Amino acid sequence: MNKEYFQQLDETLYKETLPNGLDVYILPKKDFSKTFVTFTTKYGSIDREFIPLGKEEPVVVPDGIAHFLEHKMFEKEEGDVFQKFSEKGASANAFTSFTRTAYLFSSTDHVLDNTKTLLDFVQQPYFTEQTVEKEKGIIGQEITMYDDQPDWRLYFGTIENMYKEHPVKIDIAGTIDTISHITAEHLYECYNTFYHPSNMVLFVVGAVNPEEMMDFIKADQAAKKFEEPQEIKRFYPEEQKAVDIKERTLQMDVQKPKVLFGIKASNTDISGDEMLNYELAMQVAIEMIFGRSSAFYQEIYENGWIDESYSADFSMEQGYGFTMIGSDTVNPTELNDKIKETIKHFASNWNVEEQDLKRIVRKKIGFFLRALNSIEYIANQFTRYSFNDMNLFDVVPALEKLTMDQVKSAFLSLADEDAHTVFTILPFEKQND
Repeated sequence: MNKEYFQQLDETLYKETLPNGLDVYILPKKDFSKTFVTFTTKYGSIDREFIPLGKEEPVVVPDGIAHFLEHKMFEKEEGDVFQKFSEKGASANAFTSFTRTAYLFSSTDHVLDNTKTLLDFVQQPYFTEQTVEKEKGIIGQEITMYDDQPDWRLYFGTIENMYKEHPVKIDIAGTIDTISHITAEHLYECYNTFYHPSNMVLFVVGAVNPEEMMDFIKADQAAKKFEEPQEIKRFYPEEQKAVDIKERTLQMDVQKPKVLFGIKASNTDISGDEMLNYELAMQVAIEMIFGRSSAFYQEIYENGWIDESYSADFSMEQGYGFTMIGSDTVNPTELNDKIKETIKHFASNWNVEEQDLKRIVRKKIGFFLRALNSIEYIANQFTRYSFNDMNLFDVVPALEKLTMDQVKSAFLSLADEDAHTVFTILPFEKQND
């Protein structure tokens, strides 16, 4: 078992890659009573075209299948897995994102028993056509519910504006039509391809003895049989540099307009340290120019163009990325114009002081260190970093080494107007304005 000590954070991370390919990480936390365990596969909603295990030709599966599969994993022939967790005092959950599907639990007692339950239910699929048909109605209701949520529509509408071909533009849950085509055979095909241990990470953080936990996991995995690890071949369409739709408006039952200004990232075919440094540089740049301590924010706040819903964020994974700036606002046009004007100004006149960079870096380091007090944050973030060949515990040293040139270079990538889009949701009464 490999052991790495991060002196600056006073954290010790244990890691071992098991014979079946499963990467296991254990982070013991002193003075914590709770333990959080996640079992995550590098498989999300964008993985819709791939070569199934044991086959030679690529297939395209129905949209929403990764999320559908996550739901079905909890239902077994002997009953619902949630009940088994609750009997041992654990709280269990799962989520599907664009790039991964995670199964997790937290508990203060019976940690080994609950870990066994987690490993067993994720590694023992059970699907029938009858249970699949039943699930379609349940997930269909969930899709309808999200369709009625303005903030969700605003977020996905902005992504749909940006991307013409890439499946990130497709809702994670799919549509009622696409899930209607899902069969048990589809689920097994996706499961057998993406749920192999070599495509997964088990992460344990909290009140555990690392040697005892690692021995327990190794014994559990050694007792199970798996196919030999194989490279998973995924296919993504070629995506244009420019956004697909420059501007779009939707009417919904909202009190006041909602607007998001989206900027499509261009530098997305990176991973590892390069991705970590670019991501941090972009986050710092956005915080400096559009954060709540910026001159931009002070002006739009004093003008009454934003409220507490205001946000300015950057998100990135291998193959796609975007910046989103927006708020609920009674002045969507003025807010958008101000965002564009601010980008243009700083792109041509980068009048940012070194002390501003140091202040934002210190702020981000402080936020990160506070976040490390949350075992939920660590568990959910660690796997995302791992799948992108990054290490969560490299964030602080990378921030400390960040230069103004890196931050400026990242910001300049926002200046391409072909990468800009706007999505606005208006109240119904504004329809004819």
